[in-house]
Amino acid sequence: MTAPTTTARLAGKVAVVTGGADGIGRATCLRLADAGAAVVVLDRDGAKAADVVAAIEDAGGRAMAAVADVTVEDQVRAAVSDAARQYGRIDVLVNNAAIPGAQKPTHEVTEDEFDELFDVDVKGVFFCTKHVIPHMLAAGGGSVIHISSINGLVGNKDVPLYHAAKGAVRLMAKTDAVVYAENKIRFNSIHPGSIRTALSEKLAAIHPGGPDAYFQWLADMHPLGHQGEPDDIAYGVVYLASDEAKFVTGTELVIDGGYTAQ
Repeated sequence: MTAPTTTARLAGKVAVVTGGADGIGRATCLRLADAGAAVVVLDRDGAKAADVVAAIEDAGGRAMAAVADVTVEDQVRAAVSDAARQYGRIDVLVNNAAIPGAQKPTHEVTEDEFDELFDVDVKGVFFCTKHVIPHMLAAGGGSVIHISSINGLVGNKDVPLYHAAKGAVRLMAKTDAVVYAENKIRFNSIHPGSIRTALSEKLAAIHPGGPDAYFQWLADMHPLGHQGEPDDIAYGVVYLASDEAKFVTGTELVIDGGYTAQ
């Protein structure tokens, strides 16, 4: 049998990507569109989401922007409904929107800092999943991909609340994988290592040793000797979104340059 072409992998599918305007989210939107999906770029920054849509359409793909804050259920409900109305179905959800939160030990974190992080990184995943599932049930199946982190698998000193939140996201995927297996809705999590994004650039700018020292430190953490790129994660999303992964559910795809192998 002839292998499917790259453009046919997701032909006919509709994918919603949260936090789709920047970094891993933007790369994911572009790669999903390259693979033939119609992409809903869901982000609270409408202008940046529109830029991603324009890039997809300029390359011959299909996309729409959906402006929503994932922490506000009514906005999520409306954005998902608009996407389903536009394209007639939803087959793929990528829960990517997240923030790193306060870089403090637990006893110094305020209640407001806790609530802000868990509202975005956990409740946002819950809201988006909750409102996409009925459309996947109607479509007869689907693929939900939570972007977790290596910090959802192992502990470290840097951002303890982020570790806790990303660990919660991992278990949410596993639980829903069991709950919705009979409905042919697959749930998986992806666990990136350090990825070169605008966030890492911002952190590098304020690093006491300077940007070069910061990026070298990140590179040295990974046995492959360098940071990953957003596309490294996006290609993993394309696989899990595709029918090639039809027997893959409830698992973790770790894309971390060997970090967790040590």
